[in-house]
Amino acid sequence: MIRGGRGLFGSVQIPGAKNSVLPLMAASMLCHGAVTLEHAPRLTDVDASLRILQSVGCGAARRGGSIVITPSEAPGSAISESLMRSMRSSLFFLAPLLARTGRADISRPGGCRLGARPIDLHLAGLAQMGAEIEEREGALTLRTPRGLRGADITLRFPSVGATETLLMAAAAAKGQSVLRGAAAEPEIVDLVRFLQAAGARITGAGTQEIHVEGSDCLMGVRHTVCPDRITAATVLCAAAGCGGEVLLTNVCSGHLSALLCVLRAMGCMLSTSGGNSVALASDGRLRAVQALHTGVYPAFPTDAAPLLAASLLRAEGQSAITDTIFENRFACAEGFAKIGARVAVEGRTVAITGTQTLKGAEVCAPDLRGGAALIIAALQAEGESRVTGAAHIDRGYEDIAALFFRIGADITRTDS
Repeated sequence: MIRGGRGLFGSVQIPGAKNSVLPLMAASMLCHGAVTLEHAPRLTDVDASLRILQSVGCGAARRGGSIVITPSEAPGSAISESLMRSMRSSLFFLAPLLARTGRADISRPGGCRLGARPIDLHLAGLAQMGAEIEEREGALTLRTPRGLRGADITLRFPSVGATETLLMAAAAAKGQSVLRGAAAEPEIVDLVRFLQAAGARITGAGTQEIHVEGSDCLMGVRHTVCPDRITAATVLCAAAGCGGEVLLTNVCSGHLSALLCVLRAMGCMLSTSGGNSVALASDGRLRAVQALHTGVYPAFPTDAAPLLAASLLRAEGQSAITDTIFENRFACAEGFAKIGARVAVEGRTVAITGTQTLKGAEVCAPDLRGGAALIIAALQAEGESRVTGAAHIDRGYEDIAALFFRIGADITRTDS
């Protein structure tokens, strides 16, 4: 429940990144010894990963702000369909299962309905590394009768998920691997840092060519999860649209460069300090953004596209954002229209004609980031709004109502 029309003022400490902690939890299975992941966010997707780890025999529990994982020396090889379909990131357990057991019995993963999200890049790369793949009615069985072997793999698209899957496989494979056309997102670099601390020899993280020398003796490690740049983007976009002054701490400003550049062009005042904090001031009177396209890092991130669209609903002029990654990224536009925004979606592009006044309404979150975008829209609207479908939002935000309440929003969480 949101009563909008108020500016946002205050400071927010950004939690660890959802898109980093999930592959890190899966990669922990590769280690011989306990793993501690510090600054781990409290998310339903994290809870799902804990259940998956427990289901294959690993010790896995939250201890305060950390997650402690004790990998099993004889883990199971199967993940139930219900656990696989609980989130897209269940796929990250595929490579660790193969590495530790020589077999993986899974189904296709779930996740937000953003359009086609094939897993063929994951499977093709694992096949090059020696996996034999069998699929029957959505169930997948992979075997590595001779173990995982290093390979020279070229990705036709710099998929973050496929890069992470193949990094984990290569770290435990026999011999050397080269990943060409790899993704370069900060979460990739964080996974490499984790694997290096565990004893893996990897070079090229953050570039499109990564070299890995496999090892079967990765050790337990204590690792701090990198800050969540999309949570940071959520707060920045909300403050830009509502007006106000916010300070974000525990961020890496370099990870936000593309977004900060756009916000400055919209009329926001921004400053960074030491690379680990960002301050934004906005009077809420923004300029439109023309012909913005998302892309792979370091381009503007797809996850931030609906968040930025929400901040532009009252901007002066006409804005257009095209998402090049997913064909259904702007499913939230229907909710924007209910709140009084002038929006139209054609293909992968959302067109926004700024309007001065938004009115509260009841809207439903269609997916994780679209749900957060609807909250940003409702925070700008006059009157009361209700955003349902909060289970989508809980997958990526610890408590989004508490997050915005801390900086002055009139927002409460109800479970009715």
